[in-house]
Amino acid sequence: MEFGQPSTGAPAAAIQAAHRILDADGMGYWESPQLKARIAAHYAETYGVAVDPERIILTCGASPAFVLALSCLFSPGARVALARPGYVAYRNTLKALHLIPVELPCGEAERYQITAAAIERLEPVPGGLIIASPANPTGTIIPPDELAAIAAICRRRGIALVSDEIYHGLSYTIPAGSMLQHAPDALIVNSFSKYFSMAGWRLGWLVVPDHLIDAARARMGNLFLTPPSLAQHAGLIAFECRDELEGHIETYARNRDHLLQALPQMGLRRIAPPDGAFYIYADVGHLTDDSLSFCEALLHDTGVAVAPGLDFDPVDGNGFIRFSFAVSTDLTEEAVRRIKPWFASKPVVGSTPKGVVVEPKDWDRAGHRT
Repeated sequence: MEFGQPSTGAPAAAIQAAHRILDADGMGYWESPQLKARIAAHYAETYGVAVDPERIILTCGASPAFVLALSCLFSPGARVALARPGYVAYRNTLKALHLIPVELPCGEAERYQITAAAIERLEPVPGGLIIASPANPTGTIIPPDELAAIAAICRRRGIALVSDEIYHGLSYTIPAGSMLQHAPDALIVNSFSKYFSMAGWRLGWLVVPDHLIDAARARMGNLFLTPPSLAQHAGLIAFECRDELEGHIETYARNRDHLLQALPQMGLRRIAPPDGAFYIYADVGHLTDDSLSFCEALLHDTGVAVAPGLDFDPVDGNGFIRFSFAVSTDLTEEAVRRIKPWFASKPVVGSTPKGVVVEPKDWDRAGHRT
C-alpha cells in the first residue's frame, strides 16, 4: 500500500489491440494524430472546453510532461509555488531545473490544499504555481469556485499555472474540474497511469497554450523524442473502455470505505479528506515523530508497506503516513487484519494529532463523508 499504482492492468481491449499491432506494425518514432484528437475530444466531453489537438504534446508519462512545462515557462532562478504536503517529484524536478520551490504549508484549515487566499498573500510574487486536484498524498479536490478564484488571482498577479490532473476520473465526493475551465492558458499535465491503469505503458500528455507549442515540441524532440508507439495505439483504445475503467473505481471506493471504517478504530482518527485519487493521508503524530522509521517498523512487523509523510512534507511529514488503496480489495482487507493489532500495541508518545477528526460513523457505506 506504498505505491500510487493501480493493481488493475490496462483495459482488456487495449491489450488485445496491442497484440495485433505487434504483429502488423514495425513502429518507430511517432506521435499519433488519432490519439491527440481523442484527447482533445475528451476535454470537450468532460469539461466543455475546446482544445486544438495541436496543443497536445504526447509524452512518456506525466514526469516528462512536467519537465516540458516547467522548462517552457521558467528560466533558472524562477520561484514556483506549490502545496506542502505534495508530490515529492514536484520539488525535485524544480530543483533539477534550477528553479526555486516555494512550498506553502496546507493543513486542516485549508483542507490540505492550495487556496486563493494563500496565493494572494504571497510576497514576492512567484513566477508560477503548481496545483494538483485530486492531490497526492491527500486525495483532496479543489472545489470549482476555489479553482476559479485561484485562476483569477494568478491572472491578475501574472503567475503562470501548471495543473497536475493525473488523478482526474478518480473522484468519490465531487468531480474534479480542469483548470482549463478557468485559465485557458494554463499548462495541463495528465497521463494514462492512474485512471486508465496503464502506469507501465509510459504514456502521458501536456496541454500547452498556442504560444508555447513550438517551445514544447522542441524540448520534447530533443529530450525525449516520442512516447512508445505501442502505448499510443493501446491508449486510443483505452478511451473507449469506460465500463471496465469505472469498475476499477468501484474497487477503489470499496477499499476507501473499508479503510475509513477501520483506521479510526486503530486510533487514526485524523486524516486529510480523501475526495479523490486513491490515498489516505493519516496523522500519526501521537505515535511517532519519525515517520520513516515508523513505516519501516510497520513493514518489518506486518509485511504491510505504506509511505512515510516525510516523502511529501519535509517539515511536518514526520507525523503522517500515506496509505494507497489502489490495491485489490482482498489485499486491503488483509492489510487491515495485519495492522490492527500492531497499531493497538503502540503507546501514545507524541502530541495530539492535528488533522481532521473522523469516526466510523462519519462515513456512509459508499465511503462518503456524512
